[in-house]
Formats: sequence, C-alpha cells, structure tokens
Amino acid sequence: MTKITFLGAGSTVFCRNVLGDCMCRESLRDAEIALYDIDRVRLQESKAILEKMNSTFNQGRAKIRCYLGVENRKKALAHADFAVNAIQVGGYEPSTVIDFEIPKKFGLQQTIGDTLGIGGIFRALRTIPVMMDFARDMEEVCPDAWFLNYTNPMAMLTGAMLQNTAVKTVGLCHSVQICGCSLLLSLGLMTEEEAKKGEWCDEPLGIRSRIAGINHQAWLLEISRGGKDLYPQIRKLARQVVKKSRGHLEHPEVCGANLVRLEMLNRFGYYLTESSEHTAEYTPYWIKKNYPQLIREYGIPLDEYPRRCIRQIEDWKKEYQSLKEKSALEHHLSREYASAIMDSILTDTPRQIGGNVLNRGFIPNLVPDAVVEVPCLVNAQGIHGTYVGPLPVQCAAVNMTNINVQLMTIEAARTLKKENVYQAAMLDPHCAAELSMDDIVKMCDALIQAHGDMLPAFH
Repeated sequence: MTKITFLGAGSTVFCRNVLGDCMCRESLRDAEIALYDIDRVRLQESKAILEKMNSTFNQGRAKIRCYLGVENRKKALAHADFAVNAIQVGGYEPSTVIDFEIPKKFGLQQTIGDTLGIGGIFRALRTIPVMMDFARDMEEVCPDAWFLNYTNPMAMLTGAMLQNTAVKTVGLCHSVQICGCSLLLSLGLMTEEEAKKGEWCDEPLGIRSRIAGINHQAWLLEISRGGKDLYPQIRKLARQVVKKSRGHLEHPEVCGANLVRLEMLNRFGYYLTESSEHTAEYTPYWIKKNYPQLIREYGIPLDEYPRRCIRQIEDWKKEYQSLKEKSALEHHLSREYASAIMDSILTDTPRQIGGNVLNRGFIPNLVPDAVVEVPCLVNAQGIHGTYVGPLPVQCAAVNMTNINVQLMTIEAARTLKKENVYQAAMLDPHCAAELSMDDIVKMCDALIQAHGDMLPAFH
C-alpha cells in the first residue's frame, strides 16, 4: 500500500486539493494518508473534510490517520513513499506580522514577503531548521521517499534540502501551469471561459509554451497557438496595455492589474511566471520611497499578504462551517502537480512537469548550486530535470540578483552567523535599493530579536 504523509496538514484547503487529487487517481485511491500537524484543531478539521471526501467519491478506500505534534512526526513519516510539505513556521501571527511591521519602521515596504526580500529571508531562516528535522527523520524512517515541497520560499527551502540532505526533493509551484493563460488573459487574447478548459490551463486551444528560470521568476521563453509564435503580437499589445493603463487604473493599489509583469516583458523581452505583486518586490524598480507615484501607476498592493491572510482566516471559518453541514463532498482534479508525480512514479507513466531542482547544467548561464525551475520528466525512476540551454543574457542577469540572495540565506541558515544574514539582506535587490548598509544591519537585528525562539540562535 502506498503511503502519503502530508506535513502541515492544517493547511486544509491545500491539503484538500492535493489529497483529493490523489483520491481521483486509481493508483492512489487505496493509499494510507498520514496527516501531520502541530495544531490539533486544524488537524481535526482537515481529517473531517478528507474523510467526507473519501466517503463521497472514493468508497472509503483511503486509510486516513492523524499524527499530532513533533513527538509523533517519525510515526507519520515511517515507511512513507511520498511526503508533501505545506508548513508555515510561525503562521500569520506572530511571524508574518513581524516580517512586515519591523521593516516598515526602517522605511521598507513589501507586498507578499514570502519568497525574496527581507520577508522571504526571515521566513527561510525560521523554516530551514524545521526542514532539516524533517530530513533527519526521513533519512531514518523513509529513506526512499520523495519529498514534494510546496512551502515558500521555494528556492531557498528546496535548495537547503538538496544541498544538505540525502532526501529526494523537488519543489512545486502552480505558477508554471497558469503562466501562459495569465498573459493571454491580460492582453485580451483569451477569455476566462477559454482559460478554464483543459486540466493544466496552458494546454487548451492548442497553446504550447516553454518556461525556465527560477521559482516565481521563470521566463516564458516561447508561446505558440496552433503552431504560430504569439510573441510578436504579445509584445506589441503589452506596450499598448501598459501605456494605456499606467496611472489610469480604476482601483489603484489593488491586485489584478498585472502591469508590473507586462512592463518587465516590455523592458526585458519575456514574460515572468509569478504575479505582479510578487515581481514588484523581487526587483528594485517599483517600491521606492522617492517615487511613490509608481505604487498607484502600476497598481502595486503594499501589505497584500497580511490582508490576504486575514481574509483567508475569516473565509475559512465560514467555509468550514458550510462544509461540515454537507453530507457529501465532491472533488475534481486540480492543476497541482503532486498527484500526477506520484502516479507517474508508481505506474511508470511518463509526464512533464515544471519542477524546482538543482541546476546540474540545465541552464548553463546560472550557477550550479542554484535551484532552477525547468521542465522535468517524471517516470518510475523519479523526477529528472531537462536541459534548457542558456537563458537570454538579460533574463539570466535578473535571475542571478535573486539567486545571490537565495544562496546567501541558505548559507546563513547553515552557519548561524549574523554576518551572513546581513549579507543576504544587503544582496537583496529591494533592500539594497531602499536602505543603507547600516540600516539593513539594524533591521536584521531587530527582526532577529522580535522573532525570538522562532529562529535558531545566531552569533
């Protein structure tokens, strides 16, 4: 019997999608599902939802068990074939609040703060030690298991696992699947109804794409429809949309305008996988004290992630009450890669995914220790990155500004030296564009103090 361990099972909505997908695949319907979390209430909520789904459309074939607390983690992982990671160390309160509020005191504002920037750095520093604990347990009780990481900061956490452990790890993110459609929707080349067709979103209506780079900053290198290259039309329309919309948004500072990504396309020649609110804080051009008008002109939603967290917490309370009252819960395959990977490994059914793996020559003009997001082949032998070739020089250069921060943060987590924490922040494009070296050091010290026991002891 296949065993799937879900780490951070209190992330109920995501847990429901991934494990619901597993129940939809014949090779996984009879799996033993081990739900692990440190929050008793959220763990029980996930179990209740999954048991109802299992009963509704899976004839109760899956065996669902719960494991609460660190003391039961090895039991949850024992003999697992797959471990799905969706933890958030420190949660919204206190950690995310700290990541946003303290940098504000130094004049540094963020939008999401979970992947790069000072928020991404400190999220990694408090998460990597937990990931290393997972790895030690897995090396002992399930050494052959695949670790499917969905937790951000994706490249930093996946890199820490791949550089420092023997655990077979891949990082997964759904931004690859929806990249092409997001662009065509933004330019009016696809309707919402068209985008919903097909399982993976980029494949309907004859759309083909090639994507590579790093997580949340991979490049749409090619896109075609019915064999016709769409980029000439896309580049023309992108210039028109930005010129028309910049400074004339109906709801400035609200997500959805997508102007930052379109402007990056205009300036660097290629479209990026992740949203404009993310991209705005990965580069030094947008969130600037001396140019506050850029926030309104490009619709950059400052403090978006804290607002989103509050909204999601309230929405989940209402949704859970509604789900509890239903006698049956249906599910249809989502766009997440996890269940497809498991099915391919178990049945030797070849599939292509967009995965995050160490750069073993796949993109020659990025450094070897970088975690790159490239097309990967999945089959019974596992997950295999494929050769992409050099990125356009300007694209590789943008990626390296982010990779520098990722590698330095992993080093800080390894050495526990404050000096390395400071260096990671100094290398960050957004921090460096806004703050002096002295203020960066003071900000990092304030964050270390505020996070307290959520971080390891730095020296």
